[in-house]
Amino acid sequence: MKTLAMTVLLGLGLILPGCGTSSTPGSINGNWTATLTGTNGTQEFAFTTSLIATGGSGMVTVSNLSFSTDSPCFVSGQTAVGTFVLSGNFNGNVSGQFGMSVMSGNPGGNTLSLTGAVSGNTISGTWTLTGSSGCTGHGTFLMTRM
Repeated sequence: MKTLAMTVLLGLGLILPGCGTSSTPGSINGNWTATLTGTNGTQEFAFTTSLIATGGSGMVTVSNLSFSTDSPCFVSGQTAVGTFVLSGNFNGNVSGQFGMSVMSGNPGGNTLSLTGAVSGNTISGTWTLTGSSGCTGHGTFLMTRM
């Protein structure tokens, strides 16, 4: 009888911690706003975008990309791709590595590359811009979920 009671209690002890917590994995999906700062501390670029993780492949669909800063480096017709590697999920908080590349539609082939880490509702890291004359640079960025 004592063995049965102990077995039941042990079983409940293993099952109950899962009750009341979300088993839904955290998500990078949503609308984000980004501020990119140069090495001198001034804002170089800002944009908004929508991110959607696509399956378990680590790919991220980037849509509705819109720069709010005035720059000849990104005028129109940008395309973007992203990657995300989930490294942890605790109570719906997303964490992991993030990468995103934005290719300009204008002549010169400017490419903006972001590499960073996701922590909940923020993504932070470094950026590099390569391309035509005047469209180069690097610094840090911060993206926040809107």
